[in-house]
Amino acid sequence: MLFLSNKFIMQKITFTILFMLLFFSAFSQETPAKTDTLRKDALNVYMDASDYIRKEIPYVNYVRDIKDAGVYIISTNQNTGSGGSKFTYFLVGQLEYKTMRDTLSFVTSPDETQDGIRVKMVNALKMGLMRYVAKTPLSKYMKISFSEPLSETVSSDKWKSWVYRATFNGWLDGQQTYKSTNLNGNISASRVTADWKINLTGRYNYGIEKFDVDGDVITSNNNSKSLNTLVVRSISDHWSYGGTVYVGSSSYSNYRFSSSLLPGMEYDLFPYSQSTRKQLRILYSAGYKYTNYLDTTIYNMTKEGHWMHSVNVAYAVVQKWGSINLSLNYSNYLHDWSKNNLSLNGWLDLRVAKGLSVSFGGGASLIHDQLGLVKGGATTEEVLLRRKELATQFQYFTSFGFTYTFGSIYNNVVNPRFGNNGGDGMMISVGY
Repeated sequence: MLFLSNKFIMQKITFTILFMLLFFSAFSQETPAKTDTLRKDALNVYMDASDYIRKEIPYVNYVRDIKDAGVYIISTNQNTGSGGSKFTYFLVGQLEYKTMRDTLSFVTSPDETQDGIRVKMVNALKMGLMRYVAKTPLSKYMKISFSEPLSETVSSDKWKSWVYRATFNGWLDGQQTYKSTNLNGNISASRVTADWKINLTGRYNYGIEKFDVDGDVITSNNNSKSLNTLVVRSISDHWSYGGTVYVGSSSYSNYRFSSSLLPGMEYDLFPYSQSTRKQLRILYSAGYKYTNYLDTTIYNMTKEGHWMHSVNVAYAVVQKWGSINLSLNYSNYLHDWSKNNLSLNGWLDLRVAKGLSVSFGGGASLIHDQLGLVKGGATTEEVLLRRKELATQFQYFTSFGFTYTFGSIYNNVVNPRFGNNGGDGMMISVGY
């Protein structure tokens, strides 16, 4: 009887909720007004717009499909030498705006707050959209202003474009039969100008894990140190030259000490100035690598040095139909060309039809250059914990997915009630 009573109560609650929803729905229909008339005449825009952008730029229609847009916007961002980002918006007109296109960019500093970044995003988009909005009936309601006085001079940079960073982090994890300690450090100096790109990075990693298996304690260590240097000099809008220097050690790779010097030259089929939209870079490098091993290798070597070279081809394009990123790399030791490595990695994001987009990603490598494999092999613990490099002739990974959306083409309203389902919600951030 108690079960039947509870079931009856639940049914009454369900019917009551449904009745309330129908009641409020019947009395919450919005009355078309002048604002709806203006909305019909607004510019249709296709872009990946956050709730904040929709709120700050309410005088356009954010349509769901690119074919319905009078202008579509492609956005990209790249890291700058200071540690910030350069955001670029490509505005491309369609339909009655098909002869119009614009490009706008802005740069953020590494200490910029999230709020400061999104304000700059909105300001850039407003400026870019203005000449499109000017051709709609809504233009008579627009006002343009300039809020800051201009200085006649620009202060000099006492750091000469050099940026320095230092980070250190660590964590401890444990329970009755398991303990883990990890320490990581990173220090870097970089300088990026139109003519030079210089990156100096030092890294340190220490990790130790202990497992208690029926009273037997198994210990696993993983340590590495490295110093990487990249120096690149621009020759023209298509050519550049430079090189990398590496010095380090790694218990995983069986390196007590390893160093390499690889100068190279790169050619971009497209101008570097167009790198945010399309790239086809070909980089050739050649140099020398020396290694002193922790343990004797499968080739009975405790140390060795060899000349080597590599070719890397990278292709990237961002268009209204999606984006493609491909990278092909080949390298081999010159003393024995059978000791080589060939890898291909790529990602495709494609808009197939209205509302339907698919993505594919993956990579594969043919590996024949593992000179540092330990002669005695790896213990069971080292295999399971991936503490030693293991012999293999290939490696691969893949991913895929698809998205399908249908319904109203308009996507203008932001409603944050009851959390962020159906919207981006709000983020409060200190620092960036």
